Amino acid sequence: MKVNAQSVNFNADRKLIDFLQNRMDKLETFYDKVISSDVYLKVENTSSKENKIVEIKLNIPGDKFVIKKQCKTFEEAVDSCCNSLERKLIKHKEKSRVQA
Repeated sequence: MKVNAQSVNFNADRKLIDFLQNRMDKLETFYDKVISSDVYLKVENTSSKENKIVEIKLNIPGDKFVIKKQCKTFEEAVDSCCNSLERKLIKHKEKSRVQA
């Protein structure tokens, strides 16, 4: 899957990008028709520890899913987003199977 990652207000580490790519590749086991994804990694300027924001836009044929999570670390936020996307993809696959 093509993953377009953009880090806003900071430079993303190579390990973070690799982690992101591996985690996003696992989504294809749930739904194999994923076209591409846009991932936005943001750091919010607050005193709160939970200032890492990950927003994932997943493009599939005929639909688009957008998930946004805010956590202490980017890895935790990516994991949380991907878990939500897994559930959404499974629901979407079941709906399309029922309609067919």
